[in-house]
Amino acid sequence: MGDIPEIRVRTEQREIEMLSPFATRSRFTLGRARPEEPCHIRTEFQRDRDRIIHCKAFRRLKHKTQVFIAPAGDHYVTRLTHTLEVTQIARTITRALNLNEDLAEAIGLGHDLGHTPFGHMGEETLNKLYPEGFKHNRQSLRVVDRLENEGSGLNLTREVRDGILNHSKSMEEILGEGWGGTGSLEGDIVKISDLIAYINHDVDDAVRSGMICAGDIPLQSRRVLGSSHRERINTMVCDIICSSRLEAVQEVGSYQRISMSREVTEAASILKDFLFEHVYTVQSLLQESENARNVVRKLYDYLSCHPGKLPDDYLSISRGDNLRATVDYIAGMTDQYAVRLARQLCL
Repeated sequence: MGDIPEIRVRTEQREIEMLSPFATRSRFTLGRARPEEPCHIRTEFQRDRDRIIHCKAFRRLKHKTQVFIAPAGDHYVTRLTHTLEVTQIARTITRALNLNEDLAEAIGLGHDLGHTPFGHMGEETLNKLYPEGFKHNRQSLRVVDRLENEGSGLNLTREVRDGILNHSKSMEEILGEGWGGTGSLEGDIVKISDLIAYINHDVDDAVRSGMICAGDIPLQSRRVLGSSHRERINTMVCDIICSSRLEAVQEVGSYQRISMSREVTEAASILKDFLFEHVYTVQSLLQESENARNVVRKLYDYLSCHPGKLPDDYLSISRGDNLRATVDYIAGMTDQYAVRLARQLCL
């Protein structure tokens, strides 16, 4: 390794010289829970990105529901394609604002690793069943801290872990009170990129399924954001870049917080509320969604009472806590595996 030039050092120096004063620089990372020798080639955030891409939880995202359960078509969004869209949007914004693209990429790729099978229906069901509650962002952190690598985790940097933990938004007003932030501007960008991605691809999937028509989308949202997937994303991304740049220039000459103009924020909020009323709520009432809840419920009830059916590594990691091991096991399942296991157990 001694013959390999210190590529990482040169990359770190470029970050120091060229990135915004408010960017998170990999050389000054807050570090890892377990110190490691630095890589000769990759920065710390680049290493985190690679660890996430190569982990088992990331691979399973391709068979996990985003919104539509068991759709009859190949073009519906999955948890994996959602993750890639979030990451792509976050990288575009981060690069335009001269922040750390590698950090945003790592957070984006890891933000949904803890999501359950059957999307938010699975999450809601586990949250009701497990006495300590269940949130996918906390589970994502548990995946990278404990569940991967037979209990040793991925040992990610604190900056990436913070972005993963604090990306969730629920029903909070976009960029309003209660929206919250992360410990970095790059993490804040992933947080809003997550929203940009889901309100746009969920509209497309809802139209594709016949649940809504394109003309049902609120007029103000169409007028401000555009009528197509491409137009909506482009409008929101450009607006974030311009709003964040202009606001910061007025204050200190650089970027301080990530924001959107009032007009675009209102149009995006209207679109989000429309989806909750006409897509998410309706989807949750469909028979497929009730079937999914039943699968999760039956698996939880059975496995929590029959710990001998749980994989040994989950029991070991949870230190004998059967309920914790049950939740970890179910949360990691793909949709197909959960259904298949329920059938095998005759549930």
